[in-house]
Amino acid sequence: MPIAVLRAETFYLPPPTQPRNAWDQVPAAERVFRWIEYRLQRRVVPPEATVDQTYFARINGNRWLTDCICGSAQVISPTDPRYACTECGWGWCAVTFPADVAAVEASLLELAPHLRHWWNELDPLNPVQPEPPAEEPQ
Repeated sequence: MPIAVLRAETFYLPPPTQPRNAWDQVPAAERVFRWIEYRLQRRVVPPEATVDQTYFARINGNRWLTDCICGSAQVISPTDPRYACTECGWGWCAVTFPADVAAVEASLLELAPHLRHWWNELDPLNPVQPEPPAEEPQ
């Protein structure tokens, strides 16, 4: 069975001293805040405000990620398409996922997990920008 692409709810897990389902009621986008507190022993409070900014989801090394304007990144999930930065505190932003998440994930399953990478073609940060249409000769 192939290794699934990691999402926030499969990456940010409770400590081994708690039941594996202890965070099941925590929305996927908010799990990172609990994980940071446990793993880094750093109090991080999720922002209250929503900001008018949208990020694109991408797959990097078999993980759904999004990048903050501050340079930080975190694992995200299509089940909760929001993002808030644990580093700079930037408020809740919308995250744009592909229309068919399952198809994108399935298209990568034949690759070794460390080779699984995908960018939204509309993402201005996509390193492989589409070629502009050729001009027709006059």
